[in-house]
Amino acid sequence: MRSKKGALVWILVLVLSLITVTFTGAKALYETKPVPAEERHDISEIIHQSSKWEKVATGSGFMEGINFDRKGNIWLVSPTTGEILTIKGDKVEKVLGDKDKLMPIGAKFHKDGRLFITDGKGELYSYNPATGERKTIVNSYDGKPLNGLNDLVFDETGGLYFTEPMGSSATHPTGRVFYLPPGKTEAILFSENIAYPNGITISANGQRVYISEFDKNQILSVPSVNAANSPESPFIFARFEGGIGPDGLAVDAEGNLYVAHFQAGEVVVVDANGFKYGTIRLPEDAGTFATNLAFYDGYLYVTESSKNEVWRIQVKKKGLQPYGLN
Repeated sequence: MRSKKGALVWILVLVLSLITVTFTGAKALYETKPVPAEERHDISEIIHQSSKWEKVATGSGFMEGINFDRKGNIWLVSPTTGEILTIKGDKVEKVLGDKDKLMPIGAKFHKDGRLFITDGKGELYSYNPATGERKTIVNSYDGKPLNGLNDLVFDETGGLYFTEPMGSSATHPTGRVFYLPPGKTEAILFSENIAYPNGITISANGQRVYISEFDKNQILSVPSVNAANSPESPFIFARFEGGIGPDGLAVDAEGNLYVAHFQAGEVVVVDANGFKYGTIRLPEDAGTFATNLAFYDGYLYVTESSKNEVWRIQVKKKGLQPYGLN
């Protein structure tokens, strides 16, 4: 009996020692500090009191994928009509369209002038506005065709993250995110088991990749491919109420994250530590399908896809310069 009791005592001492070492190690990795008072925000820090929404243009289809070229032209895509679009004045014009073959959902410019597009039919391709050439970049992984793609973002090196949500849901979280290294033709699996990975962007310091987990109404933060060594692991960065889920994402130069909240008719703004500034509601006469965002010349532009309108509002923050405009 004594020997058994002695053994139990030594086991208990060992377990307590391991727990102590674990907590000590955690304290060494994560510095505990109070949350600064200024991280309790108000949306007035983002938009001027006098800021009003302005309608830029009205189109058709299901417009999203908004971004700007070097000349300041707005480019969009429409998956339901298979079109690549641009805006001339207040008119939306078709640049390329093939409803039978194409389902463009996300679009971002490469700094060489090509528009890279994620397609709902499982293809990442480029479109050259100067020549009209469309070229397949990636359409498979590990020898198997990709499922439908949704959104994409370039990192500062020209590497490309893109989301593959089709077939996944809140009850079947099989969505994936891939990374295409600069100059390569084979994608790398970056993250998986996600409930419909929708929008995607990179933090201002390049250390995190923000992923819209659409069917769980939340944003994931995952260390980027080029992140410095850190104890930080993938975690839930922000959660939302109402609507269905976060769609397109954008980041300003200070690291604040702007979220197009689909079927909530709003843009939610969150700081770099996950604390919310609040929401910017779309106008009462706008629809609620906020899908994508882009900064340009002091304004935040938003696509609303139920009425196929582009809106803009003046903001106090400067958008993070996208790779395509560097």
